Amino acid sequence: MAKSGRRGLDLPRGRSGMLGRGTSTGSSDTFGRFSEAFARAMGTSGFLIGMSVFVIVWLWWNIAMPKEWQFDPAATNFTLLTLILSLQASYAAPLILLAQNRQDDRDRVQIEQDRQRAERNLADTEYLAREIVALRMSLEERSAQGVTREVLRAELRAMLAELRDEDPAEQTP
Repeated sequence: MAKSGRRGLDLPRGRSGMLGRGTSTGSSDTFGRFSEAFARAMGTSGFLIGMSVFVIVWLWWNIAMPKEWQFDPAATNFTLLTLILSLQASYAAPLILLAQNRQDDRDRVQIEQDRQRAERNLADTEYLAREIVALRMSLEERSAQGVTREVLRAELRAMLAELRDEDPAEQTP
């Protein structure tokens, strides 16, 4: 068992230090927005076409131009191009992951809000269903009482009419 002050192995450790995700500050939020914009831009067809044109022009220049004008010759297997593409990839991967983490955080908050909204809607629906049942029962009770009163009144009127008709007959003999 783990001590009371320590976490067990079944729970992940919290992040700390310079690389940890702590409270959101202005600079980290700005960097996060930058990483999302960067990831969005890299996921477009325009970026892929632009990057392809850049590589094709680079290769064409370093193959077709005279040796004095070549800055990354084919003889060295385009070392500079390889380094540039590797550098771009080494920065792109963490920025894309950061953007995905921020999206995951937003999705988690949205899911929690949706769950709370669904619970409120369920509670409201159950309350309204109980109120409708109570109103129906009250209306049935009222209508049953109203019919009973009307029936009793009608019977009393009929009995009164009979009594009135019988009274003069009883007094005449």
